[in-house]
Amino acid sequence: GLMDSLATALSISLQYGVPVKTLVEKLSHTRFEPSGFTKNPQIPIAKSIPDYVARWLASKFLSLEEQREVGVLPLEGGETSPPAAAEGSGAGPGAAFQNQQDAPPCDTCGQIMVRAGNCYKCLNCGATSGCG
Repeated sequence: GLMDSLATALSISLQYGVPVKTLVEKLSHTRFEPSGFTKNPQIPIAKSIPDYVARWLASKFLSLEEQREVGVLPLEGGETSPPAAAEGSGAGPGAAFQNQQDAPPCDTCGQIMVRAGNCYKCLNCGATSGCG
């Protein structure tokens, strides 16, 4: 169905010289179902199947610098893992998802934002929304 069509379009695009970087820029961070966790340690969470395919292509065919440029790797000095929960706080891995249940995607980079008081903050690029 749709995924066969996407795969064919990607194949033809590459055969006719469309740069991998261009495809990655257009398809990465697209958000729709199905989305979720993957078994690939380089891409632990995919926002959609095209997002996963684009980030996989980037990991195989783009340099680290190009991957950073198109936003599929964290910027240098950026967080690469979630902060550890405070000892005895009762906050575990599920707490991060509770803070994101109603969070919108970031207008700048597409990542899901996290609640910060009455605002939302993007942990990927630092943008905020709803803060005035």
